[in-house]
Amino acid sequence: MSARSEAFGSPSLGSYYGPGKFGISFELFPPKTAEADQALWTHVAKLMEFRPCFFTCTYGAGGSTRDKTLEIVAAVRQRCHVPVASHLTCVNASTDDLRLYLRQAREAGVDHIVALRGDPPRGQSAFQAVAGGFRYASELVAMIHAEFPEFGIAVAGYPEVHQEAISAESDLENLRRKVDCGADVVITQLFYDNDDFFRFRDRCDQAGIRVPIVPGLLPVTNLAQVQRITSLCKARLPEPFTRRLAERDDAEWQFEVGVEHAVAQVRELQSAGAVGIHFYVLNKSHATAAVLEAIQWPVAVND
Repeated sequence: MSARSEAFGSPSLGSYYGPGKFGISFELFPPKTAEADQALWTHVAKLMEFRPCFFTCTYGAGGSTRDKTLEIVAAVRQRCHVPVASHLTCVNASTDDLRLYLRQAREAGVDHIVALRGDPPRGQSAFQAVAGGFRYASELVAMIHAEFPEFGIAVAGYPEVHQEAISAESDLENLRRKVDCGADVVITQLFYDNDDFFRFRDRCDQAGIRVPIVPGLLPVTNLAQVQRITSLCKARLPEPFTRRLAERDDAEWQFEVGVEHAVAQVRELQSAGAVGIHFYVLNKSHATAAVLEAIQWPVAVND
């Protein structure tokens, strides 16, 4: 991120990454029940042991979790004294709706925005902008950058190419447009083969994208669950990994194999110069904590 956020009293989003740093962050989603809400704070407390740079919280399509998203990020910031980022999508939202949300986010103490176009609502096969709304995430980024300069801006990148992109080249051009419009950091969609990330990072560099490219990881805890998730976002599960997970229809075995794979991913990413990791924790801490404990995080470099 530019110096603009620091001028407003928040840490610069880009400052979490750089020489001698390895930025760790976690993504939450708004709980749907009182029991899940209570459990979330147990997991957040555990995740705080790993000194995250920030937490993010997802935002439901069409603003379906708007109030809850702001409630979660504001509470994390207040309880944990750590920067927070709210997701924001263009789905079913006019520019006035988006501006209202951004004003509310500012009042709630949100530091950063994860700016996304968003997936088409259930029942729709293609994204359609509402009257007075944006068609592309780059338009949302440009508006935040111009009108709400206090926010750091993260955007999504796709190591295996966005499922709606007509080509890898057009997908990369779209990402470059988001960065040119003011994005400070790229956080990738989950992936399970690091070579996909390395190729993507190299292509970003060749395209002149100079902001931090942060790999996004979701440690596997259940084969059926991750197969559902990857089918929705079209991420690839390497066959040897899937085969090993399927050796036993046993929760403990699949958790162990999933953590082992994630640990190997993180170690290789670290050694290959990744700037950090963004963990999709699914409001739980067990798998991510096991991964970070295995690599003995936090380490002295961030002390």
